Amino acid sequence: MDAYLMSELESQSSAGSNEATLEQFASQTRPYAPPTRSGTVRFRIPSTNEIAETSYSIWGNLSSKKVPLICVHGGPGIPHDYLLPISLISTDYTIPVVMYDQVGCGRSTHFPPHQYPPSFFTIDLFLAELDNLIRSLGITVYDLLGHSWGGMLISCHALTQPAGLRKLVLCSTPSDMRTFVQVGVELRSFLPPGIQASLSDPLSPEKTAATMELHRRHLCRVEPRFPAELMTSLQSLAENDTVHNAMNGGPSSTPAGVDITGSLRDWSVVSELGLVTEKTVPGGVLLINGQFDSTQDACVLPWFSKTKARVKWVQFALSSSMPHLEETDKFVGVVGRFLTTHA
Repeated sequence: MDAYLMSELESQSSAGSNEATLEQFASQTRPYAPPTRSGTVRFRIPSTNEIAETSYSIWGNLSSKKVPLICVHGGPGIPHDYLLPISLISTDYTIPVVMYDQVGCGRSTHFPPHQYPPSFFTIDLFLAELDNLIRSLGITVYDLLGHSWGGMLISCHALTQPAGLRKLVLCSTPSDMRTFVQVGVELRSFLPPGIQASLSDPLSPEKTAATMELHRRHLCRVEPRFPAELMTSLQSLAENDTVHNAMNGGPSSTPAGVDITGSLRDWSVVSELGLVTEKTVPGGVLLINGQFDSTQDACVLPWFSKTKARVKWVQFALSSSMPHLEETDKFVGVVGRFLTTHA
């Protein structure tokens, strides 16, 4: 998270962000239960053989006959707290839900930036961690939900054609980073000229306000302040942005996809989407984005047009990049029905 946003984030947090949500987003305030179980699993880093720990939480019972949903957070480096309302899928549909913090953030093992170069943080690292979590929890058949970077990661996981994968839910997930950046530039062009100028000037005294305006348009449209779950994740990122900076780029990066300078800048799965078939993802793929999303339709379209598995695409009319926070009940219903529909 950009360092110059910290004062704004802290002022929002101290105001109690769950108490003043707009009526059109009232479903975001629906309470959800604490996890049934939380813990850590040991993870051996493939490139260094070091032992790390992945922190996880589970809602429901993995021993039930229901296929569990594993949720993968975005960022990279933004821990799973902002996804917590998705745990309502366990309440409403008795589906076990698993969430975890990827190594380098949240409650999992952190890596000091001066000891680990940017090249340490690779897609292969986080794919290995996801595989390790699935094995360690004894899960053999599973569905995956990924938000933003999390969707990019599970896209790569699906391309490895794992035996136990049943369904994919891709939320605000680009298929190609170059398109995502182009869309971000276009979205920023619609901002008032003064805000555009402030975003482009690192010394502008108005840059904090300009960046928050960009966030409110294309990251999360809940007003007058962000939900507490999102605030927790963003503050965690602000305190430890090592992974984010290595893979997305430095503090000039924005939620509208401008200035992606890290290792993900050329990422794409467009040429490989034909490998996603009814055999590799037998339950099909659910695509989700918001009308005001930084991941606009051009970013999602290749998934819809090139994938050879069954695909459903749902757009949330009031939402930007976080319909699980902006239209929670509708989001839970859409995902829950998809997961419980037989392939």
